[in-house]
Amino acid sequence: MGLYIETHIRADLDELWARTQDPARHQRWDLRFTEIHHLPRAEGEPQRFRYATRVLPFLTVSGTGVAAGEKERPDGTRTSALRFASPHPLSLIAEGSGYWRYVPDAHGVRFLTGYDYRPRWGALGVLADRLLFRPLMGWATAWSFDRLRLWLERGITPERALANWLAELTARALLLALCLTALDRGSLPGPAPLADSMAYLCPLLLVLGISLALFKAPLATTPAARRCLRAPATRTRAPRLLKTLEEHG
Repeated sequence: MGLYIETHIRADLDELWARTQDPARHQRWDLRFTEIHHLPRAEGEPQRFRYATRVLPFLTVSGTGVAAGEKERPDGTRTSALRFASPHPLSLIAEGSGYWRYVPDAHGVRFLTGYDYRPRWGALGVLADRLLFRPLMGWATAWSFDRLRLWLERGITPERALANWLAELTARALLLALCLTALDRGSLPGPAPLADSMAYLCPLLLVLGISLALFKAPLATTPAARRCLRAPATRTRAPRLLKTLEEHG
């Protein structure tokens, strides 16, 4: 089953196109890539590129791909498509393909993607992909799309957005740890008289604290995958542009 992610961005179509098609800017907001570089190409040929992703501090997997775009379409939309592959033995993704669609409306642009890939490592790879890697890739794509939205709509740079997310994640973790510690002790932390006088409120406050840590909506300045659609509202098909890349894959 392929992955589908969609967001709506209140921004100019040309600016959205620039921040998604320029490798230097693309790698700033897309969590899935550490580096993206265009390779030399002949006139009229699709754009080939090389990408790298740092999986761990000591492990980087890389691959290559080919991409093409349609910037001027009769219906006013734009499309880009790509095919990619990685020969790295530790890359779960062997090869894949996908597309981006840019659909302008009265309030901005619907920006959406659909992509799929073939995992390696046989049956073990298929199982690992289904249980862990594919959900993680879907989350990373949606989180990155919202990070891009914040950059375009609010001027929050991708680096600042990441810092905001880490700060909020830390605050939630500390609140959860505090609540679990109080639950283990059976009382709220603080001076004994005050804690004893509020003992009857302890269960309610703990439930409230845990609920805030786990379920409160993210701050408006923090990227969140939950803000993106994960399934199309109507039936969609991959663009024909993707088929033209098959001979160049």
